[in-house]
Amino acid sequence: MKFEQIGAGRRVVVGMSGGVDSSVAAWVLKQQGYEVVGLFMKNWEDDDDSEYCSTRQDWLDAASVADKIGVDIEAVNFASEYKDRVFAEFLKEYAAGRTPNPDVLCNAEIKFKAFLDHAVSLGAECIATGHYAQVRQDKVNGLVQLVKAVDETKDQSYFLHRLNQVQLSKSIFPLGQWRKTKVREIAHSLNLSNASKKDSTGICFIGERPFRAFLNRYLPSDPGRILTDTGVEVGQHHGLAFYTLGQRKGLGIGGVKGYQHADGTGATWYVARKDLDNNILYVVAEHDHPWLLSPHLLAAQPSWVSGQAPVCVQKLGAKVRYRQEDVVAELKQVESERFGVQFKQPQWAVTPGQSVVLYEGDVCLGGGIIAANA
Repeated sequence: MKFEQIGAGRRVVVGMSGGVDSSVAAWVLKQQGYEVVGLFMKNWEDDDDSEYCSTRQDWLDAASVADKIGVDIEAVNFASEYKDRVFAEFLKEYAAGRTPNPDVLCNAEIKFKAFLDHAVSLGAECIATGHYAQVRQDKVNGLVQLVKAVDETKDQSYFLHRLNQVQLSKSIFPLGQWRKTKVREIAHSLNLSNASKKDSTGICFIGERPFRAFLNRYLPSDPGRILTDTGVEVGQHHGLAFYTLGQRKGLGIGGVKGYQHADGTGATWYVARKDLDNNILYVVAEHDHPWLLSPHLLAAQPSWVSGQAPVCVQKLGAKVRYRQEDVVAELKQVESERFGVQFKQPQWAVTPGQSVVLYEGDVCLGGGIIAANA
């Protein structure tokens, strides 16, 4: 496999997590002529020795790969920055009854800010990660664009939409034009120790641990009533912070009398609303109940990749959750602190605290934090 020598000795610091994607990204950059330095970021240390924390093994995997492909690697601890900039916001949002996406904030505040600053101190011109996304320059205005990956099933531009022009101009995503199957093939051909390692999923600092038990360590339980849309009490919740819109598992009300399917099985309940003032969790027994369908939303904390709100506001693509296919939407009421999004078709379980991300074709325009749905 031949690579164009576009690095020409330029120093690049690669975030190596111990996973297969960042490992292959580092190898690709070395083949392209870059002077590659690996950097392993430790962002969580509260329970570093628990069964759910993989930091130690991840470091061993990253170091093994670095040795195999012949690059230097160092570990840096960003746990303090992470706790202040990401985890504190995570808890604040859950306490307010919203469902945040800490990975979006982690990219903007840690992986492409604290990490970027550290890389510059090491003499790097740019940084690189194993994210599936692309960066290119607009030929008309010279601005840097964030573009979807070729492999749209793995595209991660949703998580990167808060990056600004400076961050993107100094970022390289070597895997943006490759499919995940090709990345695995290369890892196996290189005999990398993590070639078959399972991809990480979920919130980085929670891992596979029980989510409610984790939150209970930081947020107090505040039990209350679970009501149907008609006001019938069907159970008790453990605290509104532990539930999200559209959730159907872990409600403990599957066998409520009077709510059975024709075959005698219990109804499937979905979280539909939260009444924070009265500490009530509302559920409905229909997937497409009107309470779960939103024709539009209001978003706060706008973040536009170009630095300004989009000029084109009609027939944009929108995602209100990761892995969702783009849906047709229109940008409305654009202000400095908020904006609205009108959907061509109502969207299911639009969740306050999550991100709405907008696209024009394959170009990610940016987005905001969902503040309200309707």
